[in-house]
Amino acid sequence: MNPFDIDAFLTTGGLVGLCVLIFIETGLLIGFVFPGDSILFTAGVFAAQPEPFAPLWLLCVAVPLAAILGDQCGFLIGRRLGRGVLEGRLMRTIGPTYVERTHRFFDRFGPLTVFFGRFIGIVRTLTPVVAGFSGMRHSVFTFFSVLGSIVWAAGIIVLGYFLGSVPIIRDHLELIIVASVLTVVVPTLIEGTRRWRALRRLKAADATATDGAQVGSSRVGAAGADSPQGGRAESDDAQVGDSALSTEVDSAEVDSAEVDSAEGR
Repeated sequence: MNPFDIDAFLTTGGLVGLCVLIFIETGLLIGFVFPGDSILFTAGVFAAQPEPFAPLWLLCVAVPLAAILGDQCGFLIGRRLGRGVLEGRLMRTIGPTYVERTHRFFDRFGPLTVFFGRFIGIVRTLTPVVAGFSGMRHSVFTFFSVLGSIVWAAGIIVLGYFLGSVPIIRDHLELIIVASVLTVVVPTLIEGTRRWRALRRLKAADATATDGAQVGSSRVGAAGADSPQGGRAESDDAQVGDSALSTEVDSAEVDSAEVDSAEGR
């Protein structure tokens, strides 16, 4: 079952597949790639058909329950694993943008982030985890999680149920689904491209710094190789100076000996 082929997914997976997907999107970090809003809206549209895959009342009960259970799973992951869960390879795939946005929401709205985060893709996947390791009381989290899950899941399903009968929406449903899926896929691709370009720039800067260090080391080596020759030249000059001094001393001794000989006579 391909969750991005929403028609086939709902036809094949039915209510059980829909609940499992909503649980994964809100409870497990890998669920950020799923188009939850699109699937819920389409489920409402299908529920309005003459032969629905599930009755509307059952969707409005089962799907919010799956979202609530997913929130509890995400909260438990954050409480048990702590802040380090946001430093794994998967979080590097998501990118720091959404993590920072979730932190800003918590700083600004506090527990209300659990409610409002439901309506923002990717953020609703990160919100339970951040709430878990940030020390939020479980009772407070559960209250806003239940409220947000009901309004989000049941609200979008009911919206699709009533708007699905509108001709312009019914005739362009596939286009609406594609556009909704792109709201998840495009930001993820943009973030991935931005991180890839940043990594390339970092590698290029490291390569430039390494080349500069190698050039500097080569110059130091060349200077070190020239210094023994200069030392030998200075040593030769010193030896020549010593020889000249010795010659002058010998000449002075000869002159002194001649003077002594003349005085003796």
